[in-house]
This record gives sequence, structure tokens and C-alpha cells, in this order.
Amino acid sequence: MKAYFKVCLAVTGLLALFSFSRSVLLVRDLLSRDPVEAAAQKVRHHFALYLPENRAALFADLVEGVREGAALNDAAVSVHGYDSSGRDLLLARYTGIDGIIVCPDLDEQATSARLEELRRNSIPVVLVNHNIAAEKPWPFTGINSYDFGKKAGTLIARGEGEAINLAVLYSEKSPAIFAERELVEMGITSVIGASLAGPVTVQRTDMNPRDAEKIVYQLVRAQESLNAIVFTNLDDTLAGTQALIDLNLVGRVQIIGCGFDRTVLDYIEKGIVSASLVTNPRATGAQAVRSLTELCESGYTSTSVDTGIDVITRANESDFRIGTGKVRE
Repeated sequence: MKAYFKVCLAVTGLLALFSFSRSVLLVRDLLSRDPVEAAAQKVRHHFALYLPENRAALFADLVEGVREGAALNDAAVSVHGYDSSGRDLLLARYTGIDGIIVCPDLDEQATSARLEELRRNSIPVVLVNHNIAAEKPWPFTGINSYDFGKKAGTLIARGEGEAINLAVLYSEKSPAIFAERELVEMGITSVIGASLAGPVTVQRTDMNPRDAEKIVYQLVRAQESLNAIVFTNLDDTLAGTQALIDLNLVGRVQIIGCGFDRTVLDYIEKGIVSASLVTNPRATGAQAVRSLTELCESGYTSTSVDTGIDVITRANESDFRIGTGKVRE
């Protein structure tokens, strides 16, 4: 019996010694590896995201989406700004990156010239937010601006025999929609063109989050028959709606907003804002990385990927809340 216990103890001891030795060897290997090198081994591609430097702060959600997409596709991504001359884009080809995601500047001519130089140097490029016309189309990820206008037009109620006096407020705070404003207006008129009293009034707000308040006051004074406004930015929706509340024009002027937060959802619930159109820049960023990865690995990707537009109305505004009044991301 004693011999049996001695054998068991010996076997147990040998197993414990073996396990301990393996643990020591694994720890040694981990400590000897360069963590930077280990991380680099997991990265298949190095991408760069280029944003207009004077508007880079507007793209926080887009950048977050790009980083999420990079993590899912085993890619590393760096974020850069570029000025209106596009010189930084020209230098990108010397950085050794595998591909570039570009949010075009409003000066499309300069940006387009730099992009063509990248194409000649066989560097894959995907555009986000708004497209640039080219003989050979660029892969694009973002919203369909014509669809944005079409949905806005569909949401404007039309009384029998009532003419619509419409104003659209574009914004420097939403440069992608402003850059494709012709498509937005084409979408609107495709739905309500026959009901419009005249040409759509177009205004543009600056970077000031309260600028829409001033513009709305001016519009109302200049056009007493104004009965519908489409906003294309969240800050403008909030400021412009407040101006209409102050002027006691709620109900007389239909409001189609853009974006959402708790205040906008409350406005929709109370019937102050008819509806709001919501884009998803995080989805745009993540999809751009997927498209660029496909382009690098197979040489092909979709010419255009529409990341969609949500419509919030009184019927579904509760779907955009979590729990008691909290707004979902």
C-alpha cells in the first residue's frame, strides 16, 4: 500500500513539474517577443484616412467607424488632414500605405487631380461621404443624396390644392450633403415638384451651431408664405426649430429635420418636427475599410455602397430611445 502511494506521489510530482516547466517556457517566450512586432504580425494592411483639415472635427463618428472596420479586417489605420491644395494627398504615395480612404474637400477640382495621381501610381482609393465625378468611377461609400432628397419630399405633407413654399437649409457643418445639393433638390422635386409654388429657396449656414436661428428669422420675414423647411444638419434642426417655436409658427411651417438627439425625438413626439432623416457615418467608415480591403486583396469592390438613411417619425421615435428617455447610439 505504501509503495502505491509513493508511486502516485511521484507521478503527481512529475506532472506538476512538467506543467510548471511549460508555464516558465511560455512566459519566457512572451517576454522575449517585441510587442510591437507581435501586433504588426496580425496586421494585413496599413491604410490611411484623409479628411479636409479645416473640417476634421466634424468627422468623429466617421473616424470611429473606420477604426472599428480596421479592427475587424486586421488592418491598421492612420488619420490625416489635407488642405485645399491636396498636397498631403500627393505625398501619401511615398508613405508605403496599402490603400487610402478619402473624404473629398469641397474644392473637388484640386482633390480630383491628386486622386488621379494616386490612381496612376496604383494606390487603391475609396471615397466616403460624397463622390467625385471621374471618367473611371471611384469606389464610394456613403449615402445616396438623391434618396435623401426623395425621402425629405415624401415626408412633406400636401394639403389638397395647397402649394408648397419650401426652403432647404444646407450647412458647412454637413459638407457631404452640401457638396451634392443638386442631387438633394432633384430628389425633392421628383416627389413634390408639381406641388411647389415656385423654385426651392436655398440657404447655407456656417459653422456656428446657432446660425440657422438667424437664417430662419430672415426667411420668415422675406417669405410670409413659407410653409416647409428641410434641414440637413442636427445643430441647424435644433436652432431653426427653436426659432420657429419663438415665432409661434409651429404647425404652420412643416419641419423636416436631420439627425437626432433627445430634444429632436421630443419635438417629433410632440408633433413640432414632422420627421427627421438620420445618416450613419460610423457604418460609412466601417464599410469603407471593408471595400478598401476587398480592393487590395482581389482588385475589385463595389463601385458604390449606400449606407442608408433612417427616417424617424412619431410612429417610430420610441425605437430610437433606450429605457426611459435615453437615446440610443
